[in-house]
Order: sequence, then C-alpha cells, then structure tokens
Amino acid sequence: MDKQKEVLMKVNHLKKYFEIKKGFIRSKIDYVKAVDDISFDIYKGETLGLVGESGCGKSTTGRTIIRLYKPTSGEIIYDGVDLSHKNEKEILPYRKKIQMIFQDPYASLNSRMTIGDIIGEPMDIHNIATGKERLEIIHNLLSKVGLSSGHAIRYPHEFSGGQRQRIGIARALAVNPEFIICDEPISALDVSIQAQVVNMLSDLQKELGLTYLFIAHDLSMVRHISDRVGVMYLGKIVEIGKCDDVYNHPSHPYTKALLSAIPIPEPIVMKEKKRIILEGDVPSPMNPPSGCRFRTRCRYATKKCIEIEPKMREVEKGHFSACHLL
Repeated sequence: MDKQKEVLMKVNHLKKYFEIKKGFIRSKIDYVKAVDDISFDIYKGETLGLVGESGCGKSTTGRTIIRLYKPTSGEIIYDGVDLSHKNEKEILPYRKKIQMIFQDPYASLNSRMTIGDIIGEPMDIHNIATGKERLEIIHNLLSKVGLSSGHAIRYPHEFSGGQRQRIGIARALAVNPEFIICDEPISALDVSIQAQVVNMLSDLQKELGLTYLFIAHDLSMVRHISDRVGVMYLGKIVEIGKCDDVYNHPSHPYTKALLSAIPIPEPIVMKEKKRIILEGDVPSPMNPPSGCRFRTRCRYATKKCIEIEPKMREVEKGHFSACHLL
C-alpha cells in the first residue's frame, strides 16, 4: 500500500477476551481469547478484507473496533483519536462516522418498525433531520440501494433476504458515515444476490468516498472487492498485504491451505488442482497452542514453532506474514 495514503483506522495490539463463568456464584474460571494481540492499519478510501474460517475472530474484531464489545486491551485509533477507552457519551459522535452492516438481514431489522423508521432511526438519534427533510433522505437512500420510495411504509417481513440487506445498507448510510464495517454482509444471501450486493457496495464506495472493513469467508468475493486482505487464524492475523500479492504469492501455510480450497469453474483445471487438506481440528481459543497458533495443523512445524511465537515480517513490499519458515 502506498505510504502516502492517509491512515483512517489504526488498530494496535488489540485484544478481546470473554470471561467464562461457572457455578452458583458465577465465578470466573477462564477466558476465551477471541482476538489476541492484532495490529493493522486501514487506509482512507480502501477496502481491507478480513478472512479466515469460522471462529477465528473476524466478526469479534469488527464488533470490538466499533465498540459493540469493550476491548480487553489495545488501541483503536480513528482519525488520530483513541476510541478504546471512551465511554458511551464520548463515543456517540463517532457512531456517525463509523457504521456497521450486520451479517443476518433477518435479525438485524426490527420487525415492528416500518422500513422508513428503521432507516430514519439513526437520523433521529443524531438529530440529523426531521419532517419532510428526513423523509426525502429516506427516499433517496432507498433509491441508492435499488429500492423504491414506496417501500418505506412496509415492514421487514415483506422483503426477501437480499432486499433486507439493502435496507441494512441504507440504514448504515443514513448518518453519512466515513467508515463502514461489513460483517459478512453476503453470507446469508443466495449466490445470485451476493454479486449484486458486492457490486452495489463498490459503487457506493466510489460515489461517497467510503472506507470498508469487509469481513467474509468467501475468498473469491473478498478478492473482488478488496484492495488489501488480512488472514486470521485463532485470534491472530497471520498474513496481510495487497490482494494480488496474497492471492498470487501466499507465504503462510494457512493462507496457502485456504486458497487451495477456492473452487475453479473449469472441471479440467479443478481436477488437476492440488488441494491442501489440513489435519486435525482448530484448537480451543480458551487454551491456544504455545508458539505459533497454527503449528498443531501445520505439516512444516518445527521445535521453534512450539517454543516461540512468530512475529510479522515483510516478505515483499507491503506484504507481511508471521511464520518462522520465511
């Protein structure tokens, strides 16, 4: 990534541990280390993709950045301001600048509210517009996401999954944000609708100058929309770099295994493609392995991988990976 680009979001040594309590008095017995000491930058106007298998900490990272979860430790610096220790009153102005599109288009919309009220609620909270002006903004937002102004008086149950996700996108845009966290926004949609939603997000980014953190497990779709991509495994980022560098020249064994699973729509090519099959299960985030988190499933693991946690190192310009074998 061009060093002259402006850093909009800087995440430093972010951790999010969830307490596990047991017994009548609910005493703490352990922690789930969902996000465990990760650092990365997001540049203004770009899309950073975040990928990894289920349970690796992708969504927890996004929810902690937006402060739906309180971070255990670390810094979340947005446009030069550390949001990690701010209380609800102090962080409210930044809710306008940072918005989120949720994974489940069914659970994320209030079934008792009309679409107009769902989209208008953020404007009410931040005192952006009232009356006729508010209605005009709602109709304009519906138009931007491919719906009509007549949909404003309907309820969520009257819409398909793809339409509901468009409503969720319109709601996120209602406060004119700068940065949007897309938390697996297409995973609950039909394949035919996924491309439409991703293309719409790309068009909105160009039109409105938005910055995205795009969280997903669909590697092909992440490559389509992202400028850079980070790969997570068991609470850690193991590789990050420009999209083409990571996809064409993966350096971490886990990234190579993930990319080998991408299906190719050419039967002959797919038949000749070598799939890397990972053995064993993902370790528990309550008790992660010592040293390298991936060592229990890595065919190249050595004694050093057991004893020492690998640090991020630059394998080529702007392309970083955490592996002792590099």
